[in-house]
Amino acid sequence: MHDGLVDYDAFDRSPQFTRYLNELARTNPSRLPKAEQLAFWINAYNAYTIQQINAHGERESIRNINRTLGMLSTGGAWKEPMASIGGRRYTLDQIEHQQIRPVFHDPRVHFALVCAARGCPPLRSEAFRGEAIEQQLDDQARRFLVLSPAKNRMDAAKATAFLSPIFKWYAADFGATDEARQRFIARFLPAGAARDLLMSGRARVVWTDYDWSLNILSNTGTR
Repeated sequence: MHDGLVDYDAFDRSPQFTRYLNELARTNPSRLPKAEQLAFWINAYNAYTIQQINAHGERESIRNINRTLGMLSTGGAWKEPMASIGGRRYTLDQIEHQQIRPVFHDPRVHFALVCAARGCPPLRSEAFRGEAIEQQLDDQARRFLVLSPAKNRMDAAKATAFLSPIFKWYAADFGATDEARQRFIARFLPAGAARDLLMSGRARVVWTDYDWSLNILSNTGTR
């Protein structure tokens, strides 16, 4: 991986990745400590997303999976029961919306779950670990909010926050009101006018475009 982009062909050839998926299939996460459970489910979501891309031979967009004549015939990639964990089969939606969000109630997971699109937060180059999960999630938030200007950027002079649609799709996870959501984002910004604006809760929000093209690392660079 490089800058959050993924060499899908390398994962497809990797016996280590196959062994890791087999380990996920054998593990019962309910027996793990709480922090380890969260790390486990995030890692599982990201790993099985990569596996699904490769299983379908997709190299353009995850939204092409299970699409027939322009329609998502089976609910798309996220409703395909292809993740094997602890002897059970899960869809990606089930992992995110049943095993992660309602159990851990941590909006930072949206900066760690990567749906194989360039509009997503960057895929971390290391596994999430229970003993480091707090620092890792905070770092993911900063990388997404501060270091990805095409997705999120602040213009204090115009009192405007240009934000990823992730904050619209999962608005309730980030706060009960627009002001609360802005204050949540402000936690991860460096001190300055942009942070002060969001702490006030008075920024005008403009949604940035979400890029659904595959977050693929090509042999000759990125594409």
